Amino acid sequence: MRQPQKTEQADRQWRTGLEDQRQTGARSMVSGENNMMGGTKFQSRVLDRNNLNQAYLRVVRNKGAAGVDGMTVDDLLPFLRKHREELLERLADGTYKPTPVKRVEIPKPNGGMRKLGIPTVTDRFVQQSVAQVLSPVYEQIFSNNSFGFRPKRSAHDAVKRAVAFYNEGYHYVIDLDLKAYFDTVNHDMLIKFLERDVNDHWLLRLIRQFLTSGTMNGKMFERSEKGTPQGGPISPLLANIYLNEFDQELTKRGHRFVRYADDCNIFVKSRRAGERVLASVTRFLEKELKLTVNQEKTKVVLAVRMKFLGFTLGVNRHGAYPYPVRQSKDRVKQALKQITKRNRGTSVKAILTEIRLKMRGWLQYYGIGSMKGFVRQLDAWLRSRIRQFIWKQWKKVKTRVTQLKQLGLTAEQAYTAANTRKGTWRTAHSKTLAYTLTNEKLERLGLINLTKTLQLIQSA
Repeated sequence: MRQPQKTEQADRQWRTGLEDQRQTGARSMVSGENNMMGGTKFQSRVLDRNNLNQAYLRVVRNKGAAGVDGMTVDDLLPFLRKHREELLERLADGTYKPTPVKRVEIPKPNGGMRKLGIPTVTDRFVQQSVAQVLSPVYEQIFSNNSFGFRPKRSAHDAVKRAVAFYNEGYHYVIDLDLKAYFDTVNHDMLIKFLERDVNDHWLLRLIRQFLTSGTMNGKMFERSEKGTPQGGPISPLLANIYLNEFDQELTKRGHRFVRYADDCNIFVKSRRAGERVLASVTRFLEKELKLTVNQEKTKVVLAVRMKFLGFTLGVNRHGAYPYPVRQSKDRVKQALKQITKRNRGTSVKAILTEIRLKMRGWLQYYGIGSMKGFVRQLDAWLRSRIRQFIWKQWKKVKTRVTQLKQLGLTAEQAYTAANTRKGTWRTAHSKTLAYTLTNEKLERLGLINLTKTLQLIQSA
């Protein structure tokens, strides 16, 4: 596919110099081609000029923080212009050594911390090049019930599959939780699984080097004896390759299941069947895949009480339907509360822009669920928060009188309202602000109408 002219001009030197004339004759992936490929076929594809160019563009587009060497994505093009021949040579002859990843921790929505590893920009570029070649191979192998980190598949698809299984009569769910999955993947077993479909020692060696490159936790180096640290472009693919063994086992046993990354739900028809299947799959995961099932969080529940990707299921006369779990609703309301804090010291326009960006994304994700009632309530609450914020900004009585008169009150009405002794939250619900700061005026200021936005999303 031809790239836009602007991109071509920006990267002309990079694209021109990347082609390694020694790596020729690589065939494109076509439907029906044998998955097992040996010799230098994978190496040729990884080091192919077009593949490397796409990897560069993807890394730049994804942005992300710098690794331990401090190089940013903006520094990548100058680096490649200067060192491309050296980099290609080191990759080709196997002397390339990945740099340890930078260890960071981010808070989880439900508490605790999630460990992430940030590779250097150069390592991300190489990982992306490998992932682009491996992904088409494994897309022919992966289960149809696996949805996480795969092209043309989304969390919405996974939720819809769960709804379909309920409507087929599978009303109980084994809500499976793997303890620290990404940090406990066994390297030797992962390489063994890769060897079934990748008969290329060069590529397998490179992948193992990424797995064992270690981490820098502050100034402390830590060896990587297991795990695929979240944060690198290749980690999601490797995690899926490892859990594909579990997918194939479930399929062989005839189970209905939906998996998104390490979040897996197995659907059964009774609690008794669920307990039996749970014991069986736990043995498989812990004995065959060397993973740990979190016994405290793993349970057999009614599907209408499941929690999957922020959704649960409801049922009406038409069958099952998804809707956001209570925690998802609580979190978005808490986020809006933080955005609209009275003492933030920022403009109303900036607040409304922040709300719009936040809620468009939230509604796009949860819009496949049934939540009209909740969104109407959230709309009313949010308007009150904005009225409170504006009232707080009108600190002085004189300012309030002036503003209220401009919004349509008489001088006497404005003076009386401005001298109220009510608190800001009670004032936000008063008839005075409902009359002056109407819903329509708030929308003209830039406040998103959540109800209308949801209707547009659901009718698209």
